[in-house]
Amino acid sequence: MDWKTHAQALADEITHPGSRWHPVVADTPRHQFVLAWWTRDGDRWAPRRGPIADAYADRSLVTRVGQLHADDAVEDDRAAGLPTSSSTMPSLVLTMYRHGRLAEGLDILDVGTGSGYGAALLARRYGSDQVTTVDVDLGLVVAAAERMAAIGLDPTAVAGDATGPLPGQFDRIVSMVSVPSIPPSWLAALRPGGRLVTTITGTWMVVTASRTPRGLVGMVEYEPAAFMGTRAGEDYPAPPDDRDFDERDFDERDGDEMTTGRYPVVDVANAWQLSTMLALSAPGVRHTYRREADGRHTAIMTHPDGSWARASAVGTAPPTVHQGGPRRLWDLLDDVRDDWLRRGMAPAFGARVRINDDGSIRLDHGDWMATIPTAFPGS
Repeated sequence: MDWKTHAQALADEITHPGSRWHPVVADTPRHQFVLAWWTRDGDRWAPRRGPIADAYADRSLVTRVGQLHADDAVEDDRAAGLPTSSSTMPSLVLTMYRHGRLAEGLDILDVGTGSGYGAALLARRYGSDQVTTVDVDLGLVVAAAERMAAIGLDPTAVAGDATGPLPGQFDRIVSMVSVPSIPPSWLAALRPGGRLVTTITGTWMVVTASRTPRGLVGMVEYEPAAFMGTRAGEDYPAPPDDRDFDERDFDERDGDEMTTGRYPVVDVANAWQLSTMLALSAPGVRHTYRREADGRHTAIMTHPDGSWARASAVGTAPPTVHQGGPRRLWDLLDDVRDDWLRRGMAPAFGARVRINDDGSIRLDHGDWMATIPTAFPGS
């Protein structure tokens, strides 16, 4: 079975015969962009190559962990750390492009080149002259450009920090990495009538906004998504006060307070509405979750300010909660769950968006409001 059969099957799965994306996906060889990838092996990552059908699965494939790319790994290598690049799930790639309201003749900036597969889809549909792709990793950019050239595509590929100055002016900015707030450089590069699409770090929010006479306004889309965050170097730096963090440090620690929780333990990071609302209330919370063979499950939350919480219970029983530090993180989570149940929804999704000149974001939905402050002061 040749690759075209697999690409055709992927196109059938993530789009439909009447879509203009269908022939683009069917004619783009994803396996030539994703030669190898990482899969979980306990608390480490193991490299994998093939079979070719796996490269056409509708799932994200992690291609780089820490500073080690899967292309450069040997069979016995085991990587540790956070993923630093991937080939995004193809259906999600198309979802982000649809949110971007792309069209012929528009100059498009693809933020987060990664494997280059997404940039290849854009260049095949809209033409190489209309597409610029940027990534902080020079090696990724060079490899992606070579692989695109091998199939007759030549978009502009630039290595650089996407939160800094951008290489031109654009009608559309579509980001496959998350940002803590909107980089002011994006605002400077977005033309009148232009539109940007991105996700916000630590949340599942897809923010879309268009430059109008009333300013840069839009909404938080109802479809959730999350991407790796932007980085400035080869890897993500460890938080300065948390370099030796180990979740096991909190397994037996007694809290300043021990209480019984009002709601069952959940895997907060993957409960996308809850984790998003908590992140808006307490940005920077880290989550760990595990389930034991006896049905006991434990959620641990930590924050750079020294706050922490551990909740543990069997099944859906009320959990025993230990909390310490300057804030009570589990109490904040319970407050979020109270508000979510009262409203019947997480108000961040569907919220109106206004992006200020410094890149800060104002959200409002009915009587609910929140602000995401700029992460780029003085830019």
